[in-house]
Amino acid sequence: MKQRLSPNHDARPAGVEISLIVLHSISLPRGIYGKESGGGSAIERLFCNSLDPASHPSFAALEGLRVSSHFLIRRDGELIQFVPVEKRAWHAGASRWRGRERCNDFSVGIELEGTDDSAFSRDQYSRLARLVKRLLAQYPIRGIAAHSDVAPGRKTDPGTQFDWARLLAALAYKI
Repeated sequence: MKQRLSPNHDARPAGVEISLIVLHSISLPRGIYGKESGGGSAIERLFCNSLDPASHPSFAALEGLRVSSHFLIRRDGELIQFVPVEKRAWHAGASRWRGRERCNDFSVGIELEGTDDSAFSRDQYSRLARLVKRLLAQYPIRGIAAHSDVAPGRKTDPGTQFDWARLLAALAYKI
């Protein structure tokens, strides 16, 4: 696993258990994947506050945005960690899960390189299952949700192409 520290995190509230995984999707520019095509590295730059908003027309709206995630899984299955799990990453924004507000306080954010309207790769599902199994073994996680579940009406990721049955079968675990 590659590590690249994002400054966009802070301390979790005292006494709060990590009990949720939130799945996201992201690509910058939208639909452009892989380092060879210029995609991918922009995600890292966004999470590390070094994305030049003038480098692509779609990046102008991201100027000054301070976001992060604990993990990113690229199309080829490469895993990058941006924030230690014990810290609060800034991934879910205004959010609510089963009556609890501020999901960043008690969740782990996992970004999948992709869009909310395209399929994810076999390598991503494989890496995601291994990562989720590791997190389930280490933390009292009781749920896995889509970003769209915790921020309905505001977010649509990871999207309709995300194969929940495939993930749950790979985990052999029911939430």
